[in-house]
Amino acid sequence: MLKQTQPAPSPKTISITASVRMVSYVLAVVLCIGTLIYGLLPGLLAVCLGYLLAVALAGEGRIKGPRLSPALAAAAVVLLPLLGLGLLLANAKGMAFGAVGQYQALLQHLAGTVLEIRQKLPAELAIHLPDELTEAQVWLADYLKSKSQALTGFGTAGLHGFLLAYVGLVVGALIEGTVKSRTSAPLRIEVRKRAGHFIDAFRQIVVAQFWIAIINALCTALFLLVALPLFGVNMPYIGELVALTFFAGLIPIVGNLVCNSVMTLAGVSISLAVGLACLVFLIAIHKTEYLINAKILGKQTNTAAWELLAVMFVGEAVFGLPGLVAAPLYYAYVKKELQVAQLV
Repeated sequence: MLKQTQPAPSPKTISITASVRMVSYVLAVVLCIGTLIYGLLPGLLAVCLGYLLAVALAGEGRIKGPRLSPALAAAAVVLLPLLGLGLLLANAKGMAFGAVGQYQALLQHLAGTVLEIRQKLPAELAIHLPDELTEAQVWLADYLKSKSQALTGFGTAGLHGFLLAYVGLVVGALIEGTVKSRTSAPLRIEVRKRAGHFIDAFRQIVVAQFWIAIINALCTALFLLVALPLFGVNMPYIGELVALTFFAGLIPIVGNLVCNSVMTLAGVSISLAVGLACLVFLIAIHKTEYLINAKILGKQTNTAAWELLAVMFVGEAVFGLPGLVAAPLYYAYVKKELQVAQLV
């Protein structure tokens, strides 16, 4: 009996398929750029995070969870943040405002340290410093003070960001918790493919960077709370420095530079030797981070440091801080699409 072969798709069908795929790409680009223009990046990231958490709790993802039903997994993702927030507000009233005040004090402390660098250096070294350095010191100190004053309005912005992120978390959880209907609509199929590739990029870049930030924060806490006290050194603002290490560590490369600068200045406020010790420690930690990063990400994205720096520079220049944060994720997504299309 002769085997029946599938008829080859007609040129018209191929043209329609290519057009639908192009429309899905355009929609993806509009979504990515629109989130930056309208300040919706926290919501988009929260959608991805909520979806991944719900998938993990349902035992359907790469990270196997307790195998709840999709509906229960979505409910857990939606309700647990509210429960945690309720406990935090009940037991830590005013903590957020206290934290803002502490970071304002830290920035003022760093500004004072910048102005006193010349006095802290050995006399034989200080005389060789150019006079132009004083102007740079004043500029940097004024910049740090301006950032300290800008934190005054953090409360309202932080509440808006939390609400936006929580709505995104709910949306992401509901995507997994909602019954998925099979469809043959070409555009819907292509949009789902784009969303799947974006989620994969999020998993590779953001989730991996999250664990790297945790490792950095733990190592920094051990250095500040254990290693330095053994030599009789007590750093100021330890809690704020550890928290800053974690949150700045979520931003590849640039976050490390921020941590290095702040920690070194905080060390110099005690003595030049402590500042150098902080710098050496941070360089060692961040060199180790490259090995951890390679271990976690492997060769999935095949992204070099210069590529990340380039896209982050462009993202920050065009969209400011949101562009800086989103650039690695967007670049990983574009690379994922190119890999699937076998173009790279």
